[in-house]
Amino acid sequence: MFKDFANVWSPVEQSIKLATQPIQFELAGEKIVLFRSKTGSVHALLDRCPHRGVALSLGKVTPEGCLECPFHGWQFEGDGSCTHVPLNPEARRELLAATPIPVRELGGLIWVYTAAGATAPEEPQLPDGLLRDDVARVVLVEEWNAHWTRAMENMLDSPHLPFVHRRTIGRAMRAQLKPKSKMHVEWEDTPFGGRTKARLDGARSEAMLEFYRPNVMALHIPIPGKHFRIHAICVPRGGNRTRMIVVGSRDFLKMPLLDTFFRKANRRIIKEDQAVVESSTPSEIPPGALERSVESDRATLQFRRYYYAMLRGSGHTPAKTEV
Repeated sequence: MFKDFANVWSPVEQSIKLATQPIQFELAGEKIVLFRSKTGSVHALLDRCPHRGVALSLGKVTPEGCLECPFHGWQFEGDGSCTHVPLNPEARRELLAATPIPVRELGGLIWVYTAAGATAPEEPQLPDGLLRDDVARVVLVEEWNAHWTRAMENMLDSPHLPFVHRRTIGRAMRAQLKPKSKMHVEWEDTPFGGRTKARLDGARSEAMLEFYRPNVMALHIPIPGKHFRIHAICVPRGGNRTRMIVVGSRDFLKMPLLDTFFRKANRRIIKEDQAVVESSTPSEIPPGALERSVESDRATLQFRRYYYAMLRGSGHTPAKTEV
């Protein structure tokens, strides 16, 4: 389960996308069903009925707030417990539970913990731009044909800005670039992941990138006295498919009419990255020693160390059932 991405929190979907009908999401190769109880609380189960393995997401939510399997009508609570087995009133329902997945609703997103069970050993750690109530947030969702590690590494990479983003967020850096310019990249470990800044020819920039394990980047765009962030979240689907969730947050110009402008700007930036990242070979980032790296790659190499030390090889293949 959740191969190479086990035991971490990740968003999977926007809260507004989950209404009265269950929906399926594939995360790190594992299919999950999301649904709301009658109180509106969100729940997540493996999208696999314990009876005959069909997709629970094809079923419906009952008036009591249970998820009903479309095949034989078995019903499940949000914690996976089986509440009803039609035609079998004496069935031992305590042995017939579905598999729950820990889930939270934060910052307008639905987050799941990539391990089976009703509870998680820790809570998600999120940037303040995803939690503050006094900011306007705009969300953009794109699907990339790329391994999530290449996408995540790109989001932590400052040296590509004056080249890939020469007409957008890298324009100022591009104008300062000289044939013998040098970039110094700083990295600071933090309880949630890391913080990185880049200096071009010794000039310190107030811009800053933060990495929130396992797959969240927060770009701090310096505007004196203002909060302005772009968050890029790289969600592994399965194989070389990645859902890119981009969330902009700001505490100025909060009129909803301006959301379209900020969403369009974020889409332009992320589209500049897409073709480059999708062309990477091999698709998954290799260990640092297998590609040529230089001093300005410090932040991306830190991510590689984290991935290979903590995520690569995590998860497991369920054992075959003996009959």
